Amino acid sequence: MKLSMHLEEWEIKRPFRITGKTWHKTDALVVELFDGKCVGRGEAQGVYYKGETTTSIQAQVNEVADKICKGITRDELQTIMPAGGARNAIDCALWDLEAKQSGKSIWQLTGVDPKPIATVYTIGIEASTEAMVAHATMAAEFPILKIKLDADSPVERLAAIRAARPDAKIVVDANQGWSFDVLQGVIRDCATLNIEMIEQPLARGGDQALEGFKSPITLAADESCLHTGELDVAADRYDMINIKLDKTGGLTEGLRLARAAKYKGCKLMVGNMGGTSLAMAPAFVLANLCDFADIDGPLALKYDRRHGLNYKSGVVDIFKSQLWG
Repeated sequence: MKLSMHLEEWEIKRPFRITGKTWHKTDALVVELFDGKCVGRGEAQGVYYKGETTTSIQAQVNEVADKICKGITRDELQTIMPAGGARNAIDCALWDLEAKQSGKSIWQLTGVDPKPIATVYTIGIEASTEAMVAHATMAAEFPILKIKLDADSPVERLAAIRAARPDAKIVVDANQGWSFDVLQGVIRDCATLNIEMIEQPLARGGDQALEGFKSPITLAADESCLHTGELDVAADRYDMINIKLDKTGGLTEGLRLARAAKYKGCKLMVGNMGGTSLAMAPAFVLANLCDFADIDGPLALKYDRRHGLNYKSGVVDIFKSQLWG
């Protein structure tokens, strides 16, 4: 087996800001595995709040390159690498390679029944409420909006967006940006505004107050649940788990987390760390198991890959094997 990898930069249409971070471009690590006939590819961005960059995860791949080249299964991969972006890129490349070697689709390999998926359209934090309302209005074709918020006037911003988009389902993502007091202060208003779900309101490791808290709105764990090893605690605090493949370290662990979370009675969401359609395709597999899908990463880009995902009115078509799987 031959392994190659390279770093890429992708331009985005507008700066994208969440609590504590702003992106001006999307960086990607692409791993390619070649068996002499077939090539499998995987793309990762890394978990930024764990200190990962595309350069650091590239170095991690280099550390295990010899083992990969000698041949490795996905299960073996879980034992030699921690969860994170590096393992995600390799794991997804292994899935893609197996699909091409076997002549089977990713749907046959995983047993997942594919269907078109409705994705959220994400609106980042902008300088003013008016700017966010204008963005929401411009996104009229998208029936589900995901609104990034910090602690600066969250109810006022949501109320203005709701007034502009009474037709939309709206979910909120605070990205660890609220305190428990802020959450308690806004949650009733959020319920009145018919907000469907609030994602990661409190800081990772600082959300103990959610144990026993009766929320009128579904609360989802993102940063507070990276993989199955963190599920037990997260399930005591949240109603929904947001699965991201850079967090789980690939589709293999992502599917395990989905099954385990469902067994515990949690709702499911799939998210992304940005990226092209090559990063979204494995997430699309998981989206078929989820209550909410956030796989709109390519919509933020000025350009996407060839054979990229097809988005129409907020619905993503089933991708072709020329892209992945």
